[in-house]
Amino acid sequence: MDSYDGDGNYMHQEDDWDRDMLLDPAWEKQQRKTFTAWCNSHLRKAGTQIENIEEDFRDGLKLMLLLEVISGERLAKPERGKMRVHKISNVNKALNFIASKGVKLVCIGAEEIVDGNAKMTLGMIWTIILRFAIQDISVEETSAKEGLLLWCQRKTAPYKNVNIQNFHISWKDGLGFCALIHRHRPELIDYGKLRKDDPMTNLNTAFEVAEKYLDIPKMLDAEDIVGTARPDEKAIMTYVSSFYHAFSGAQKVRKANWRICKVLAVNQENEQLMEDYEKLASDLLEWIRRTIPWLENRMPENTMQAMQQKLEDFRDYRRLHKPPKVQEKCQLEINFNTLQTKLRLSNRPAFMPSEGKMVSDINNAWGNLEGAEKGYEEWLLNEIRRLERLDHLAEKFRQKAAIHEAWTEGKEDLLQKRDYETASLSEIKALLKKHEAFESDLAAHQDRVEQIAAIAQELNELDYYDSPSVNARCQRICDQWDSLGALSQKRNEALQRTEKLLETIDQLYLEFAKRAAPFNNWMEGAMEDLQDTFIVHTIEEIQGLSTAHEQFKATLPEADKERMAILGIHNEIAKIVQTYHVNMAGTNPYTTINPQEINAKWDKVRQLVPQRDQALIEEHARQQNNERLRRQFATQANIIGPWIQNKMQEIGRISIEMHGTLEDQLTHLRQYEKSIVNYKPKIDQLEGDHQLIQEALIFDNKHTNYTMEHIRVGWEQLLTTIARTINEIENQILTRDAKGISQEQLNEFRASFNHFDRDHSGTLGAEEFKACLISLGFDIGNDAQGENEFSRIMSIVDPNRMGIVTFQAFIDFMSRETADTDTADQVMASFKVLAGDKNYILADELRRELPPDQAEYCIARMAPYTGPDGVPGALDYMSFSTALYGESDL
Repeated sequence: MDSYDGDGNYMHQEDDWDRDMLLDPAWEKQQRKTFTAWCNSHLRKAGTQIENIEEDFRDGLKLMLLLEVISGERLAKPERGKMRVHKISNVNKALNFIASKGVKLVCIGAEEIVDGNAKMTLGMIWTIILRFAIQDISVEETSAKEGLLLWCQRKTAPYKNVNIQNFHISWKDGLGFCALIHRHRPELIDYGKLRKDDPMTNLNTAFEVAEKYLDIPKMLDAEDIVGTARPDEKAIMTYVSSFYHAFSGAQKVRKANWRICKVLAVNQENEQLMEDYEKLASDLLEWIRRTIPWLENRMPENTMQAMQQKLEDFRDYRRLHKPPKVQEKCQLEINFNTLQTKLRLSNRPAFMPSEGKMVSDINNAWGNLEGAEKGYEEWLLNEIRRLERLDHLAEKFRQKAAIHEAWTEGKEDLLQKRDYETASLSEIKALLKKHEAFESDLAAHQDRVEQIAAIAQELNELDYYDSPSVNARCQRICDQWDSLGALSQKRNEALQRTEKLLETIDQLYLEFAKRAAPFNNWMEGAMEDLQDTFIVHTIEEIQGLSTAHEQFKATLPEADKERMAILGIHNEIAKIVQTYHVNMAGTNPYTTINPQEINAKWDKVRQLVPQRDQALIEEHARQQNNERLRRQFATQANIIGPWIQNKMQEIGRISIEMHGTLEDQLTHLRQYEKSIVNYKPKIDQLEGDHQLIQEALIFDNKHTNYTMEHIRVGWEQLLTTIARTINEIENQILTRDAKGISQEQLNEFRASFNHFDRDHSGTLGAEEFKACLISLGFDIGNDAQGENEFSRIMSIVDPNRMGIVTFQAFIDFMSRETADTDTADQVMASFKVLAGDKNYILADELRRELPPDQAEYCIARMAPYTGPDGVPGALDYMSFSTALYGESDL
């Protein structure tokens, strides 16, 4: 047998050819049949064939044609003459072409071929088969024969009763041929029904299936192999090499199909992600657009109940409507980052959302929403405080006005009486003293009138809804007060004129009137104070009121003594009247206050004291409950607030540490995220405590610096940060797996990035990133060339020109710089396999080779492009790559 040496020459081996230049008859028969079938499998591509191998090659014409078909090259122009010299010339041209391929022909000359020497002709054909069909077969750097044998052994290893050790007797039972077919096309042969003791059936089955379904011509008959003790090795090798080429070609087509399908699947998935992002962004922006006007509506209500309903609606928004939108916003950012990573990994242009739907646009709109929320909540609480203050002031105004109006009732008529004209001296003096007492009383009420006017002014300033009626009532009181002042002055002047004529006065009556008037005024003030409404917000305030009330009660014994002294004066007057029979008509001429009225008012004061006690006790209990609510909220807030801050710091520390693989970090982060989510019931409990505080109208809390707004914002930031960190690790895994980056490389990249991320923000500025690249060996000088190179790199890692570089963008860039695969080359190779001898692909070819959904997707993408050479529906490589990738580097 001829074998190929390391210098490109074929060496003759005597164990295959006998010394008398004769072949074993059985082997010669097998070689003739096999070599003839092999030659015809190629010659039929040129529309011809041979019948007798030594006769049909004698003129050299079909021999040259065979070499052109199997090599794909053109030989020298053949001689068309039929003389011996012409035939020898053609055969020499063929032999020279074989020799030009590095084949050393031993003992094979043109004359022997022209003379029809069977051994030489078969030897020449075997040389051609060895060079063009077997030489390129190599498995693990073995020779052609060893490589083909190793391929057969590997493919048939799993099959029972098959043991390929050579190219002769190992194939006699036919199971080797059947195993090769079943390994690659199991649907063609039911291998389980084959028997080792039935070689004829096995061989015929294999040869018929190969010819019918694999386009491998029948090169031997089963009888040739079964009836020979040792089948011809060259015939078997030739036949087996045809199986090798048939299956290896099919494997290339399948691999090309797989690559195209993978590209199409990635494109379809990316386009779906783009559609999902656009829809989610539109829905979120529309919700924000509809929500902000509601939050910016500052139309106040006139009643506390209406404003409380507004506050409840706002709580429902915070508790029910906003949290799902926070999750949607976080998911939107995650989808955007994942999509950009997938596009970079497939060498696709970065995704640019529709105008106004960038992540930055969503963040800006969200910031406006949160600003409106804060302003709306502050406005609601201020309005509730204002309405509470208004209700308190309005009630206080009504009480003071009613007391004053009750006091002024009939005073104008009294001041306009002319009783002094017919009075005696003593009566005149009494009238004068009485008027002095009235003026004292009038002066004492001056403070109440001023309080009424001040309350009305404050109600106006706070925009009280019923201000017109308050103003009208206040004006009536002020007008009446002015009228009383004028009338009082006029009556005093009249009495003064009469006083010179009248000198008699009863000192006791006068003393009674002088002491009874302030005491009566004190009792009226006490009753007014005891019935006065109050509003407090702290324990200290209610304790202050309670202390003042206790001080008031401490004055009651002295007041009772004064009451008894005043009643003693009245008793003394009665005694004098009775004793001296003074005709005073039983009344005190100096005052309208009588003992019965003093006693009645005193009883009223004594009645109001325990009522005031009860009101203060109830308010003290309410303030104690409010203090409990404050401490309850503060206790939890002082735990939750630092917990959230600590978790934020831990996430930041986890994101920059390099412990274990990315999968380990991802598992750790997901467990960490689960522990954070499990903390949500404590946040909800705190929300409940906060709602109780708001319902109790508690507006401050000295026990904590944390507000519910701080906790909400911190919680939302914590959830968003852990989700973003997990997404970064997932994208790093995608990048590592797609680009073949090792864990050691990732650790090196992370260490370099963290070294220059001195503020631990998770991003690098432009100058920090430049220093990081230089530390990794990038040649970026300070000259124009270096600046241009750095600008190119920044356009890749910071396409939105934010001025910062994230770690994911840094990893994507480094994976692109260090990747050892080229998607463009793979797609080019796949395209060539599908195109075959043509330079284009047809739609029908795609439908035949690809799965239906991906084929139709690719055809739809091909539609806008014009085929080459006017072939409709055809796609050359540049149009094909543009259809799949858009304007790319392909």
